[in-house]
Amino acid sequence: MSTQIPPQIQNQLAQLQQVQQQAQSLAMQKAQMDSLQKESESALEELEKVADDAVVYRTVGDLQIRSSKEESVAKLKDKIETLSLRLQSITRQEERISKRFTQLQEQIEQSMGNQAQ
Repeated sequence: MSTQIPPQIQNQLAQLQQVQQQAQSLAMQKAQMDSLQKESESALEELEKVADDAVVYRTVGDLQIRSSKEESVAKLKDKIETLSLRLQSITRQEERISKRFTQLQEQIEQSMGNQAQ
């Protein structure tokens, strides 16, 4: 019995490692989007507390731009909706990656079992 791993199993292990890296990347993206969404929701909460005629500034790149409360609320709501959609997309990707990871694990276990025989 040789201790060398067959090329097929090496390939499956490489795929498994790649899928694991994709899962980690998605988890980081999801955490970042979640944080941005919570920050935007908090900003919206605070903005809704101020008077309708209050002077409001919003950040656009490196600039602070004077804006109406109504326009700022609309922009924040759009941002929150976009982030929510992105989070849903990432969640679906995570589910697909998780299934692929499980499939690869099963294939490797099966291949290793066949090698042992």
